[in-house]
Amino acid sequence: MERLLRHFEEEREALTRRLLIMGGLAEEQLRQAVAGVVGRQSAVLDTVLQQDGPINDLQRDIDAHSLTILALHQPVAVDLRMVVGILKVNSDLERVGDLAINIAQRGQEVVRHAPLPQASLVERMGQHAATMLRDALDACARRDATRAAAVLAADENLDRLNRQLSDDLQGVMARQPELVAPALALLLTGRHLERVGDHAANIAEAVVFMVSARDVRHQPPAGPRADASED
Repeated sequence: MERLLRHFEEEREALTRRLLIMGGLAEEQLRQAVAGVVGRQSAVLDTVLQQDGPINDLQRDIDAHSLTILALHQPVAVDLRMVVGILKVNSDLERVGDLAINIAQRGQEVVRHAPLPQASLVERMGQHAATMLRDALDACARRDATRAAAVLAADENLDRLNRQLSDDLQGVMARQPELVAPALALLLTGRHLERVGDHAANIAEAVVFMVSARDVRHQPPAGPRADASED
């Protein structure tokens, strides 16, 4: 029994390591996509558009190994929550990778036109979204519900920046119809970044679930109790 338990723990930790590798790839893909849009670098954008494969491969691998663990070990309580949480985080990271691709696609439109000053807001949103993602992954690695709570609290700041960007760009499009194409591309980029923040928040919620069995989805961002602990 002890050997089986040790084997399960080793497999669970291996899954977590794969998940963090996937998170690092998604974070770097996002960083490059935003840098390509803000810096108007077509070559960087083209590179991002060719990087979707490794993240998709890891998602399939993590899903398959998670389901194998569930079938073979039939974990319960905190062990079951850990595997289910890994499946949830895996799905959100794959979507972050997809959103980075979407941002790069919007960037291809941006670079065809004269620069807009609102790109600085996109840069701020990109930095904020990347920080949220990094902190959510760190909370996952450390199984830290308090750190996860801080990610949930940070989501409103990203939403606020997105509203500001949207208002500014809608004004640009109303006043200068010739700038509709690049303004719309930046507006959509902001929406993609806002969605990255949502996925980072989803990861943070999964961490809270894994650590404390509390479902904090669809709740005000007060965050989990600081003293949350495993069963």
